[in-house]
Formats: sequence, C-alpha cells, structure tokens
Amino acid sequence: MKNVRKGILYILLCVLAIGGLGYIAFAGLGAQHKGSTKNIRLGLDLAGGVSVTYQAVKDKPSSQQMDDTVSKIQKRIENLGEEPVVYKEGSNRINVDIPGAKDADAVLEKLGKAGSILFVEEQDLRPFLEDPDATSIVKQSLAKDQQELYDAKVVIVDGSDIEKAEGVAGSNKTGTATEYYVSLEFNSEGSKKFAEGTKKAAGSNIAIVYDGVVQSNPRVEKEISGGKAQIDGQANMEEAEELASTIRIGALPLELKEIRSNVVGAKLGEEAIRTSLIAGVIGFILIVLFMIAIYRIPGLAASIALVIYVGALSLTLNAFDVTLTLPGVAGILLSIGMAVDANVIIFQRIREELAAGSSLETSMKNGFGKALSAILDGNITTLIAAIVLMMMGSGTVASFAQTLMIGVILSMITALYVTRFVLNGLILLGFQDEKFYGRAKEAKVVPFVKNFSKAAIIVVVFLVVCVGSLIANKSSIGTILNYGLDFKGGTSTTVTFGKEYVAGDIKSDVSASVSEMFSQTPEISEVKNENTLTVKTTVLDKEQRAKLSQYFVDTYKVDETTIESETISASVSNEMKKDAVVSIIIAVVLMLIYIAIRFNDIWFGTSAIIALIHDVMIVLTVYAVGSFLGLISVGNTFIACMLTILGYSINATIVTFDRIRENKKQMKKGTSLEEVVNASVSQTITRNINTSLTTFIMIFMLFLLGVSSLREFTVPLMAGILGGAFSSICLTGPLWCVIKNKVSNNKAKL
Repeated sequence: MKNVRKGILYILLCVLAIGGLGYIAFAGLGAQHKGSTKNIRLGLDLAGGVSVTYQAVKDKPSSQQMDDTVSKIQKRIENLGEEPVVYKEGSNRINVDIPGAKDADAVLEKLGKAGSILFVEEQDLRPFLEDPDATSIVKQSLAKDQQELYDAKVVIVDGSDIEKAEGVAGSNKTGTATEYYVSLEFNSEGSKKFAEGTKKAAGSNIAIVYDGVVQSNPRVEKEISGGKAQIDGQANMEEAEELASTIRIGALPLELKEIRSNVVGAKLGEEAIRTSLIAGVIGFILIVLFMIAIYRIPGLAASIALVIYVGALSLTLNAFDVTLTLPGVAGILLSIGMAVDANVIIFQRIREELAAGSSLETSMKNGFGKALSAILDGNITTLIAAIVLMMMGSGTVASFAQTLMIGVILSMITALYVTRFVLNGLILLGFQDEKFYGRAKEAKVVPFVKNFSKAAIIVVVFLVVCVGSLIANKSSIGTILNYGLDFKGGTSTTVTFGKEYVAGDIKSDVSASVSEMFSQTPEISEVKNENTLTVKTTVLDKEQRAKLSQYFVDTYKVDETTIESETISASVSNEMKKDAVVSIIIAVVLMLIYIAIRFNDIWFGTSAIIALIHDVMIVLTVYAVGSFLGLISVGNTFIACMLTILGYSINATIVTFDRIRENKKQMKKGTSLEEVVNASVSQTITRNINTSLTTFIMIFMLFLLGVSSLREFTVPLMAGILGGAFSSICLTGPLWCVIKNKVSNNKAKL
C-alpha cells in the first residue's frame, strides 16, 4: 500500500490547490483581479453606506412599472458610492443599497422622497390651491384631495413622460453673459403631450409640482414640439441643478414612499471586518489544533482540506456575487465549524472499523461508506433551513442564508472527496500504523432511556424559566420580548463618542435634548465597553435624522462617519414578525416530512421535531432573559438564529437516528428498542460532543472579539448549540423509544 512517489504527488497537488486558491483569493486573476477576496461585494454593515427601501404608493403596480422605476433609480445613483445596487423586493418594493457612500445625508437628499412630478397649466391649477387668494403659486402646498383632483384632470405631463433633466450653464443670446437653465427631454409619448399642453398654455404659466408642492412656474410663450425644452431664469448653477434633480427624482413611473432606511459609518464597518477576521483566524487555528490532537493523521488531513475549503468558499462568494454582511460572516464561521462535522463522523467510523479488526484500507472504505447517509441527511436538513431563510428573509438575513448554504454544500464536498484524497496521500507516504489513527474504545452503554425522566425535568425547568421571563417582560416592558427596530418600527441612531465624553455620563443630557427636539421621550441604551449610545425614537424623516446627527456633531464633536442610523416603518416591522413565525413553521414542517420519508418512520420525525422545539425554547429563553436584563433585543437576525439552530440541531439528531437505523438491522432478533437506543446514543456521543465543541469554538471567538451587534447574535447561537447537543444525546433517541413503546404497549422489540 505504501507508494511514496504517488503520495508525494497527492500532497503536491494539495499544496498547489492551496497555493492557487490562496493566490486567487489575495491577488485575483487578470486586470480586473477577478476572484480576489477584496472584490467580494460587501454589505452596508461592513463597507458603510446608505440603504433605502421604497414602497410603491400605487396598489398592485405592474412588473413593467417596477422594472422601469428600478432602471431610472439605478441611473440616478450610478455615480454615488461603490457599485450601488437597486433591486426589487417582492412585487411593490425597491431596495437601494449604496455601499461606501461617504455623505449619507447627501445621498438621501439625492434620492429624495421619490414623490411624483407633474406639469400643470397654471390656470387649471389655481382653483385647487389651499389659499385661493394667493398672488404667487410658487411653493404653495396642495391638500391631498385637491391633488388627486388635478392629478386626474389637468396634468400635461408627469414623471413617466420625462426622459432627461439636467442643469446647464450657457451663454445668453448675445454672448455677453452666462445664463443658467434646466434642459428637459421627453420620451415619444411625452413629446406629444407636451406639445399639446404648451399649445394650450401659450401665453400663460406651467406649474411644476413635486410631491404636492409647486417648485417652479415658468412662462410658456408658444407651443414647444420636438421633445426638448428648457426652463430659463435660474439664478445660478446650484439653483438649476436643484430643480433638475427634483424633476429627475419625480420622473419615475411610480410614486414611492420611504419605509426603511439604514446609514452605517464606514469606520464601524472596517472595525467589524477586522474583528471578525481575527475571530475567524483564531477560531480556525484552535479547530485545527483540536482536530490534530484528537484525530492525529486524519485530523491533519481534515485541516488541510479545511484550508482548501476556505479558499474555495471565498472564490465561490466572489463568483456568485454574494453580498457579504456581518451575519454573513457569522454564517461563514459557522459553516467552518460545521465543516468539521462530516470529518468527525467519518473519523469516528474509521476508528470503529479499526477496533473491529479491519485493515486500514477496509476501515477507510467502510468509514466513508457508512458515514455517507448521515452526512447527506444532516446537510440536506440544514439546507432546508437555509433555503427557507433565503426565501423568507431579506438583506442581512438573506446574506447569512446564502453564505450558510454555500458553506454547507462546499463542506460536504470537501469532507467526502478532498479529505479522502489528502488522507490517501498521507497513507501512501507511509502513515499506515494504527497509532496514527486511533482505535475506538468500546462505548460504555449509558441507560439514556431509563434516565429520560431526569432529562425531561431539566427541560421543564428551562420551560418555566422561559415562560416566567416572557411574563416578566410583558409586565415590565409591555411586550414578551425586547423587540428591536426590525420588529416594532421607528428610528435607531447609534453614536460612538470620543475620549472627551463618557456615554453613561451624558445619557440624561442626550435624552433631554432629543425630547425637546422631537417632542417625544427617546429610548436610550448604552453599549458597554464601547462608549456608545443607541437612541431609539418613533420614525424620523430624513430632515429630522440629519438634525439629530448634526446635534451630536456640534454638541459632542462626534465623527459623523461613526454615526449609524436605521429607520423601519411599522408596516415593515409587522411583516418581519409574521415572516419569523411563518419561516420557522415552514422549515419545521419540511424537516418533518423529509425525516419521515428518509427513515420510513413518522415517529422519528415526531421525536426530532419535539427535540427541535426544545432547542428553539433554549434560544427563546436566552432572548427572554436577555430582554429582561436589557442586554439583548430581538431583531431580524432572530429569524436567522432560530433557523440555524433548527438546521444545526437536526444534523446531530440525524446522526443518532442513522445509528439507530443501522443497529436495528444488525442487532439480534428480540433485542429491545431500549437496548438499541442506549447503544446507538452511546456510540455517537463522542461525535456529538466533538462537533458541538468545534462549532462552539468558532462562534465563541466571534462573541469574544466581534462587534456589539454580533454579540447579540452569537450569544443565543451558542446557547442553541449547547441545547442542541443536549437534545441530540438525551432527548431524541430516548423520546423515540418512549413513543414507540407507548404505541406498542411497551412491547417494542426488533
């Protein structure tokens, strides 16, 4: 079996793969550096920038109207930030993401409210003014019902008819001075409408109305045909650009309203990347050391395969243009921890085969073969959770789902093929002695079924704590959980202060100032150890948000680039609550169906789902207690956390079920189900503990070194991992046995 030359070739190929992937990851290919990790698209929470979500005012807009609106907004912002992106969300919403935007207020001003622009003949407009005696129609507001009236009857052209609007500086007719004007171009339909309208309005004025307010009322001397026009009389270039910008903002096929916005300082994003990378590197090193210490040569092979996995993951993220967010980074680190899982299953199987007296070659073959079904089933159920999360979530949650899904698929391929390839190479080099692999000790059979009642008591204790915390929260804060902005709507502004001020000392002053500014009592919390305050209010418009930011800059000399702002309307937050519940139910039902079909036993699925409810309850308990102590808020990542635990825990459960299924076929006729379950759980306990430990290491490092927003995500995740380990060992198998015995009147045997 020893073949040093062939073994060197195997290892050399692995080194070349690592080198090639490393080069592409750091340097990329070609002039565009394709494949380089620095070209991975970063979300706002990592790159900083501005994100706005608009909703069409019109009910049930057509797909064509939505596409046209997306196209026009994309053109308007193409020079802002780094690779701005505009995309549809559902059937009536448009997201605008501008990573790297330095001046958030300028971007929001550029985007504007995205209301409608209308050209109306002055004599038709005058009867509908709020003040019928007004001598000037410029900047006179219109009542809503009046606006609807003239919208339907007297509009010459609207935003859908306008092709182009820009401020221009040019010489006057005599060439003696510079004049400023707005140059307009209309589409074919708009050209006809404008020609007819200006023919009728010749000798009078046309009012340009944006979002119910008259912006300008230029005089029309004669009919204007040909699809081009200009608005003269602008005082300077700035005034011309401002009017042109207003026309462009309103020149959309649909009127839009802002329902969600997010402003993230670039410096905060840089800090998030830096700390996450450090956490990832340290966690990765600890996992490698753990794997080599526990599994020796197979652990070394798995570590080499993990390096290739990380390179392939970064290349895949780049190739598929995945937008990487902070939860997405957490998804990557979680997938690295989970990548170890398949290797652990395989290595435990190899050790068992060696203990049974098989040769190393046979043990390798049988180990990979017997581990295959558990690996496939476990990863498919995790993918179910990721797919549901990607379909139901949006923004950062969708990014988490994408990275987790890609990570799970790559980890499965890496474990089944790359690890095997590396391990074969090491064997060919001469690492054939059993001492390099270890032999599984005969598992001491623990009476898990007999002790099920004790495990149930622990579950009841946690249930009491969970329910008690929810009731206490309802009594103290008015809701069962401390809902964050995502789930209750409003505006959240996070400010990091310099050394001159201590956040805790100025908290009351900030509260008093914000109350005076906006006539409401803000909810202010301090981020421990970061000299940061988070100010939560009801929804503020962009002018109010700018005013609040300027207050911190002027009063406390805060660096404006470190100020984060997020606004979510109540309608969006209600949808998020609904999506959270629906997505969890869908994931659970799909998992139940898959397990029932795969194991041909509905009670396997039933006990698995009951155990999953326990795992979700553990996570919910952490959120409830954290809410009571004011340490955790429940936001959009709550969905990601819950579904991740569902997918992760079911993975461990399936390994146990897979062993029960195998032992049912191999054990003697007449053996009780209790004996089968006790033996199966005892045989898989090492795998469950080792896998939970490696995943826990990764998430713990992220908790230890990551930014505050990630800690709120990682704490419940760590609790869920520990709860999942407990349920996969102490609950699922014994519960299945108890149910089967009850169904068969305590006579269930093989």
